[in-house]
Parts: sequence; C-alpha cells; structure tokens
Amino acid sequence: MNHLSINWSVSHHHYSHLISIALERKKSKHLLLCFLFCLSFSQLLLSSCFSFSNSTKICSHGQSLTLLQLKKSFSIKNSYSDYFELFQLPSYPKTDYWKEGSDCCPWEWVSCDLVIGHVIELDLSCSWLSGTIHSNSALFRFPHLQRLNLAFNNFSGSSVSAGFGRFSSLMHLNLSYSGFSGLISPEIAHLSNLVSLDLSRNRGAEFARDGFNSLVQNLTKLQKLHLSGISISSVFPNSLLNRSSLISLDLSLCGLHGRIPDNDIHLPKLELLSLWENSNLNGNFPRFSENNSLINMDLSFTNFSGELPASMGNIKSLQTLDLSDFQFFGSIPASLENLNQITSLSLDGNHFSGKIPNIFDNLRNLISLSLSWNNFSGQIPSSIGNLTNLYGLYFSHNQLEGAIPSPENENGFSSLSFVRLGYNLFNGTIPSWLYTLPSLVELDLSHNKFIGHIGEFQFYSLEKIDLSMNELHGSIPTSIFELVNLSSLKLFSNNLSGVLETSKFEKLINLTYLDLSNNMLLLTMSIHSNSMLPNIQILDLSHNNISGILSWNVGKDTLRYLNLSYNLISGFEMLPWSSMEILDLHLNLLQGPLPTPPNSKFFFSVSHNKLSGEIAPLICKASSMSVLDLSSNNFGGMLPHCLGNFGKDLSVLNLQRNQFHGTIPQTFLKGNSIRTLDFNGNQLEGQVPRSLINCRELEVLDLGNNKINDTFPHWLGALPKLNVVILRSNHFHGHIEFSKIKSPFMSLRIIDLAHNDFEGDLPKMYLRSLKAIMNIDEGNVTRRYMGDTYYEDSTVVTIKGLEMEFVKILNTFTTIDLSNNKFQGEIPECIGNLNSL
Repeated sequence: MNHLSINWSVSHHHYSHLISIALERKKSKHLLLCFLFCLSFSQLLLSSCFSFSNSTKICSHGQSLTLLQLKKSFSIKNSYSDYFELFQLPSYPKTDYWKEGSDCCPWEWVSCDLVIGHVIELDLSCSWLSGTIHSNSALFRFPHLQRLNLAFNNFSGSSVSAGFGRFSSLMHLNLSYSGFSGLISPEIAHLSNLVSLDLSRNRGAEFARDGFNSLVQNLTKLQKLHLSGISISSVFPNSLLNRSSLISLDLSLCGLHGRIPDNDIHLPKLELLSLWENSNLNGNFPRFSENNSLINMDLSFTNFSGELPASMGNIKSLQTLDLSDFQFFGSIPASLENLNQITSLSLDGNHFSGKIPNIFDNLRNLISLSLSWNNFSGQIPSSIGNLTNLYGLYFSHNQLEGAIPSPENENGFSSLSFVRLGYNLFNGTIPSWLYTLPSLVELDLSHNKFIGHIGEFQFYSLEKIDLSMNELHGSIPTSIFELVNLSSLKLFSNNLSGVLETSKFEKLINLTYLDLSNNMLLLTMSIHSNSMLPNIQILDLSHNNISGILSWNVGKDTLRYLNLSYNLISGFEMLPWSSMEILDLHLNLLQGPLPTPPNSKFFFSVSHNKLSGEIAPLICKASSMSVLDLSSNNFGGMLPHCLGNFGKDLSVLNLQRNQFHGTIPQTFLKGNSIRTLDFNGNQLEGQVPRSLINCRELEVLDLGNNKINDTFPHWLGALPKLNVVILRSNHFHGHIEFSKIKSPFMSLRIIDLAHNDFEGDLPKMYLRSLKAIMNIDEGNVTRRYMGDTYYEDSTVVTIKGLEMEFVKILNTFTTIDLSNNKFQGEIPECIGNLNSL
C-alpha cells in the first residue's frame, strides 16, 4: 500500500539550530519540547507521526464502512498551520484518500493485521480534523487497535472518555494538541499494554483525584509518558523514578507539588526529563549515576534550590539543559566541562555568583548559552571564543566587566545571531568583530559603560539593536539606515550628536520601535518624510535639540506612542495620528492655541509650554482620554462644563499654573475613574463642587492658590482613597465643624489648609482619624510613587517657610500645614499620635 514515510533522521546539530530559532521567535516552550520528542523517539516509532508497515490482507466490508463513518463525523479545518510550518511537520487531510467501495487496508495511514485483517494501527495526526468525539463514535469500534495517533487536530468539546479504555491491545496512544478537555476517564489506567502515552497540551483536561497515581501504578510497561499541560495537581509519584523502562517523561505544566527525593536516580534508558513550570515542586538537583542516557532535561520554573552538584558531570550524553528560574546559588561546578555533547545550556534567572568558570574548551557543540539574570562577576572567560557553533549568547543582567572575548579565528562566530550582554559593567569600545557577524539578528549591549563611536555594520541581517544607556558619542553610523530588516532601534541615553535628516529613514520600512531620546541630536525635515516609517508604533525623540515646527507625520495609522518632550519644538502642522495612545509634548516651546488631540489618545500632555487661549468644549470629544495634562501654560478663560463628565476613563486632569477663571465644573458623574484633580495656581472662584463625592477613586485633590470661597468640605472625608488635599491660599473660612462620617479622611497623608480664614479650635476629630499618619511601618510598606504607569503625581509643600516642589510623591511621605489661619485654643494632645509626620 502507499504510505507516506517521514524521515526524522536529521542530525542533532540541525535540530538544535532549529530549536534556537524557535526560541528566538518566542514560540512556546512546549512546542519546542514536542519537536524534541519527535527526535528522541523516531527510532522507537513513538513519535507523533507513525510510519506503519504494509498490509497484504483485505479488511472486512464492515471495517471500511466504520472508517468512512468516522471520516464523515469530522469536518476539515487546518487549525495548526503555524505549528506545522514551524516544525516542518507534514500535514494534509488524510481522510480525503479514503474512498467508498475500496479495501481500507491500503488507505493512507491505516494498517491491518497480516493474518486476520483487523485494523490495528490508525494514524490521523496532522490531518486537519475538526469535530467532537462522542462516546458512541465509530472510532471505538476497532477493538484490536495497537496504535492510535490523533495528535494535532481540533476535537474541542471532546473528553478522553471511557471509550479509549476499551482498546485492550493498545500499545501506543497519542492524543496530544487536540483540544480534549474535562475529566480523563479512569479507564485509561486499564490499558496495561501501553508503551507510549501522550496527552500533552490538552489544557482543559484533568485527572480525577488519584487518577494519575492509578495510571502510574497500573501502566508498568510505559516507556514514554507525556502529559504536559494536563492538570494533575498531585504529589510527584516517586515510583516513577524506579521505572527502569522509562525513556521519555514529560510532566511539565501539570501542577505537581511535593519534594523530589535526594536519592540517586537510576533510570538507565531515560533520554528526556521535563518537569518545567511546576512551581510548587521542590528539591535539590537530581543526582544521576554514570549509567544514564539522558539527552534533554528541562526543570525550569520549578522550586528546586541549593548548589549544583559535581555529579552533573556524569550526564555526559546531555544535549539540552534548562535550569532557568530556579533558586540555585553558589558557583557553576567545573564538572560541567564533561558535558561535551551539550548544545543548549540555560542557567538564567538563578542566584549564581562568582566568576564564570573557564570550561568552554570542551563544550564546542554549544549553540545556545544563557547565563542571564544572575550575580556573575569578573570577565567572560576567553574560552568562549572557541564556541564556533554558537547561535545565541545571553549574559545580560549580571555584574560582568572588562572586554568581551574575541572569536578564536576570523571565521569564528559565523552563526552567532543573538548577542544579549545588557545590564553589565562592560567597558571600553564596542569590539570590532561584532560589526562583522554575517548572521547577527539581535545585538543588545545596553546599560553598560561602552565608550567611543558606534562602528559601521558590515551585514544587513540585523533586526534589533539596543546600545542604550552607555557613554557612546559621535553620529549615528550610516550603515544603520541600510538595515532593511530592522524592527527595533534603541540608542537612548548616550552622548550622540549631529544632524539627523529624516530622509535617512527611507529604507527602514520594517521599523516599529525607535528610541533616540536623551542625546544631543538635531532633526531636519525632508520633502517626502511623511511617507517614511510606515509601520512605526513607538517613537521617542525626547531630550534632544529638535526645534521649529514639525511636519514629520510618520506612522499616521500605526503610531501609538510619541514622546517629543524636552525639546525646542514651537509647533505642529497637524496631529494626524489615528491610533495614538500616548502623546507627550511637555517642556517644549509650543505656542498658540491648544492642538486638538485625536479621539484615540489615553495620555496627552502639553505641560510646560507657551500655549494660550481658551479650552474649547471640543476637547471633551476625546472621551477615551485617561490623562489630560495642560499644566504650566498661559491658558485662560472659563473651564468647559463638560470637563466634569469628560468620560468614564479620565483618571488625571491637571490644569495647574494657568490663568483660568470662573468656577470649577460642577457636575462629576457617578462611576467616573478620576484619581487626580489639580487646579492649583489659577483664578478659580466659587465653591468646591459637591459632586466630587462621586469621585470614589480620587487620591489627589489640589485646589491651592485660587480664589475659592467656601467652608471646609468635610464631606470629602467619605472618599476612601483620598491621600492628598491641598486648599492653601484661597478664601476658605469658618469653623472646621464636627463630621457625622465615621473615621473621616482615613487615607489622608498630605493636608495643606494654610493661608485661609479658618477659625475656632483645631479640628480634634479629624486629627484623631488620620490613621495613615499614625505609626507607618515603612519596613512593611512597599515604597512607590503615586501615579500610574506613565503619569506620576507632584505637589508643592511648605517646610519651615520654604516652598519645595516634589515632582514625585512617595507613598510614605506625610505632612500637615494649618498655618496662617485664625485657629485658637490649645494644641490637642492627639497631635502626638501623628508620629509618622
């Protein structure tokens, strides 16, 4: 019969290379493991794609009809096309080749018993099948099945039902990546002949209580057990560590807990061990005897801890080792140099310290080396230069220093595609060989101490460059503007200078992220600059020397973040961006009326400019606005009444230091999200709007330095999150009366009532209820600045007669200022309780 024969006999080097590519594309780790599994078990015919033997016996008419009924129960839909393409898995609708009236044994991926003619093997993996497998499905009418593979289909709504437990002769069962959910039938544990069981990545499926332990106890012949992503929520069964027949064990993402025993593990045939993402599974690193066959081990994102034992050197056949995001500490054992077959080593996200040992002379098969997010110090050992097959080098977030070693010869590192050395202490100039790597895709040297000029890149494979937070100077090299594949360029916080002509960006059509902030760059416009950077999403040119009126309308439909603050820009021809979310223009020289922001914006700041005129009610049409900061300009006139009910998303309204007059908008609707209201430094009159009681999220209210004429707004004490109240320098008057609110102002930490006309006794009741100023244990408080992701609150306070501006407000800062009023009487003793002032 005509069968497709899949050739998995590809060299381990090729697999590792593909693995690294998959990692760099940020594909899920479970897909990588699936690919490794196919490699490890192709020789045992345990992979996701079986190659069945030929049959010569004609099957019965009934079996053919049953197979055709099975075919009709599914529709055809390619739900896993991305997986198939990534891992080069052949896929097509296999059942299309099943025809009525023909012998079923020669059909694609059907195999029959050579003597009786029963269907014994059925492989419908990667067949684009979509539908539900019901309990009466035709699938369960093949009692003689020995192999069944339904992997990589879409059986959403199906469960691993009792029907699967009827296949008493079954040796190989693969239901992975197929959308099964619900309880896994305990009947599965009765398949005592199973050699291979793979239920991986059916994320909605789970074992009943004791179901997994029963399975482990009964299926004593298992060589391959893959349950990645299945909810087990059980203590790790130590009996598995005594199964000498085990070749592959994947229990990742299963909710396992408990402790792995410290005994030596004797699993002489085990080639793959994956326990990653079981965060409550703990223990020391497993000790393996010299008699082992382990090729792939992934224990990442578990709670293993301690020091790595020297016995790691016994795992000499190991090719991939992932111990990332553990609690390991100490130094790397020198015995790792015995792992001369290893191609991928990941120890990132631990607490390793000391120098990186000089062990790489023997590890010349390494393709991916990741030691990021540790506490390594000293220099990178020179033997790194011998790793001529290296594809990815990841040493970021350590304390490494000195120079970066060069390759052992001029052709070394020819495959090196990913270099991440950011957040270290490297110094000197950037090594010249980094500019000559023919395969380089990503270069990250950020947050170091590199000096000198940026060199010219010799090849155009680069997609991401991050040289930010160094001490580089000079101009941006012209070769960067030839990198047509570049998607991200970060050069911020250096000393770069020169004139940047917008026409230089013409070839960077794939650029989505550009950050040149905190340099000394000038920007000049070209005639056709509007059509450049068609895919840009994030653009930060803040803290430069950009001046004049800007007409560079790049990314009209794609730009989401634009920061041009701290420049010398005097105006814009237009603000055309339809997808803008953050537009920051503060601290420029903008003049004239307020430019109307697009409706899509959620952050808009033009503070500290020279804008003037009135605020038109049209501003309220930007109803999705979250932060509106117009502070420190020359705006005047009356405030639009609609500002009070601007939109349900408005969180910050900052209008301080302008020349607004009239009254504060009187209508603040229920259900609003306002967190900060700042009207300080205007000429506003009238009373405090009583509708502010509807602002249940309000944390900061600053009405200082206006002409408000009112009594103390005691009703504000009902706002549960109010931290800051500033009423200074107004015309507030009268006694601060007793409040009927139980424990008013409990969250208040900053109170400024100075320079008003309050009179009578000091308000004892309020002083007693200021719980936020009593006994703050700063050791148990997470210190943070008030504000959100992009906007941080600020305030001005008077200390010993001196005004001090706090551009950020620490959540533990407290102050009370009642000076320059007409209070009288004794100072209440309860002030002594405010011991966190």
